Amino acid sequence: MTVGLLAPGVAPEELLPAAAGAAAETTTVEAKDVGVRAGQARIRVRYTAADDGEAHRIAAVVHETAARLAEVGAPGVTLRRGGRWISV
Repeated sequence: MTVGLLAPGVAPEELLPAAAGAAAETTTVEAKDVGVRAGQARIRVRYTAADDGEAHRIAAVVHETAARLAEVGAPGVTLRRGGRWISV
């Protein structure tokens, strides 16, 4: 998800661990990272999910957690199928 302004008092290094921690409460977090794409900061939390519904529920929890700490865009949920990532 894209990241804009942080909430007052939130340090930049707090956002990604909090978002990944929210996912880790219910599933295995495989990776997390921060990057810039098309000129916008983005965070990515990769985790395991049994199905698309569970993936969306976890994404909602991650988004809710991140939204308390910063202005964030809508979460995107993708699934790895073979060597490709597809939106679900």
